[in-house]
Amino acid sequence: MTMMTAPPKQTFRVGMLIHDTRYRSLTIQIVVLSAAMLMAAWLINNTIQNLAVLGKPISFGFLSSAAQYDINQMLVSYTNQDTHLRAAFVGLLNTLLVAVLGCALATVLGVLIGVLRLSKNWLVARLMTAYVEIFRNVPVLLWIVFAMAILIETLPTPRDFRGEEATASMLLGDSIAITNRGVYIPEPLFSRSLGDLPLPGAVAISLDLVAILALLAGGLAASAAIRRRAERIQNATGKRPATWHLRLGVIVLPQAALLAALGFHLGYPELRGFNFQGGIHLRNSLLALWLALSFYTAAFIAEIVRAGILAIDRGQTEAAAALGLRPGRIMRLVILPQALRVIIPPLISQYLNLTKNSSLAIAVGYMDITGTLGGITLNQTGRELECVLLLMLVYLAISLIISAVMNWYNARVRLVER
Repeated sequence: MTMMTAPPKQTFRVGMLIHDTRYRSLTIQIVVLSAAMLMAAWLINNTIQNLAVLGKPISFGFLSSAAQYDINQMLVSYTNQDTHLRAAFVGLLNTLLVAVLGCALATVLGVLIGVLRLSKNWLVARLMTAYVEIFRNVPVLLWIVFAMAILIETLPTPRDFRGEEATASMLLGDSIAITNRGVYIPEPLFSRSLGDLPLPGAVAISLDLVAILALLAGGLAASAAIRRRAERIQNATGKRPATWHLRLGVIVLPQAALLAALGFHLGYPELRGFNFQGGIHLRNSLLALWLALSFYTAAFIAEIVRAGILAIDRGQTEAAAALGLRPGRIMRLVILPQALRVIIPPLISQYLNLTKNSSLAIAVGYMDITGTLGGITLNQTGRELECVLLLMLVYLAISLIISAVMNWYNARVRLVER
């Protein structure tokens, strides 16, 4: 009888790192990574040595010195005696404000225009096509400057609101004033405020805002729990209970009770002297940047939405119509939910582009993070490398956060394969 013996185990040789396909790819990756790390180390060391020779060693101590410049649009308190770190923080908040408002408006406009581009109405479809072609083929910087010029040249001046011969008037019960210096809207005030929470770096957080956001988060969590309970009942009985009033109540009623406890009221803008005083002043630079970025990005989002809708089989529309659904409900309940898996990945890129394009704010005098940290602070301190590095890290962090949130949402809405 013949005995089967295992082949002798092959001993490892250095040449196998190149000639053996089991190790070759790993060897190449290690070599390339090592070369890249060595190149980066050489560049960093060379930069440090050259800066030391010039008498400018890398230091971030300038962030604690007085900024000594003003910022025209602020979400938090700031004076020119605050530090450069505080000025950078104010600029960061301004950047986030434009990014959030721009992404929201661009999404609404983009979805609407993308759907209308597929309308059977010839005029509507052609008008939406003209919008897309005009906005996406002109540089966004020109749209920003153009929007600023329109706001300055066409809107009334504050003196047009004065006297019996006034040619302009405030809106919504004398609560909103639209002028060539900006828009003035009512300001939320609290007669029984909780105060502010001071943090390191001369930063303070409003406890009123923290309480409102915490209660809102709790209300949204309770609303989600009610929705999940309704889904369980539907799966068990086939009937879904009406829960919209409960879900709305757990969000609205606690907020109303908290606002009443804090003594919430509105401070209205009033014309005093040569300008309006009080309320919230939305400067033309903010409005021009917001509108230009939103309308520009909406043109690209419209094409993404249109492509996503066309990617859905026409049989889905025909089947929904056979069930008696109207075209609007078919689009909202059948087509768009399925098209999201095609829409969201490129939509992430548009959100990132809008956020990064907000750095063009300096063209209209809006002080974002680029105008503060990468502009005036850089020029005053002469710390070019430190400011640019911090600026790059800020935009990188914002972009990664946006990508993470959108990827999470994409995973939530994707179709579950069986």
